[in-house]
Amino acid sequence: MHRHLGRKRERIDTSRLLWLQGAAALMVVAVGALLAGIDGALSALMGGLVSLIPSLYFAWRIGSVRGGRRAGRFVSNLYRAEAGKFGLTVALLAMVFVAAPPSNPIFFFVAYVAVVLAHWLLPWTMRRRPAP
Repeated sequence: MHRHLGRKRERIDTSRLLWLQGAAALMVVAVGALLAGIDGALSALMGGLVSLIPSLYFAWRIGSVRGGRRAGRFVSNLYRAEAGKFGLTVALLAMVFVAAPPSNPIFFFVAYVAVVLAHWLLPWTMRRRPAP
């Protein structure tokens, strides 16, 4: 029997989302620095990293999996990656609030939410513009 050599399976590309999330975190860090100084910037940086690090983990876990005929395996790995992301988020939140509580919780949570919700902007970054 011969193998089907048609279309090559592609890896899932999460780089655009991760760049968008990183940009959202940096924007809140900049606003925190302008409005509240170094304390606001550090709080926003911690909030952004608490959200961005689990997203990087999820992208790493999913990026190593390819779709195709083994859909059940892909879904299983997807659930594992999401569970790991959730556990990592909880652990990072606990670690931040126990070890180094943010001096400005408003900027911490604004940065956290901005990074989490950045995926809503992703469709606008992927739209193709009509040729002139």
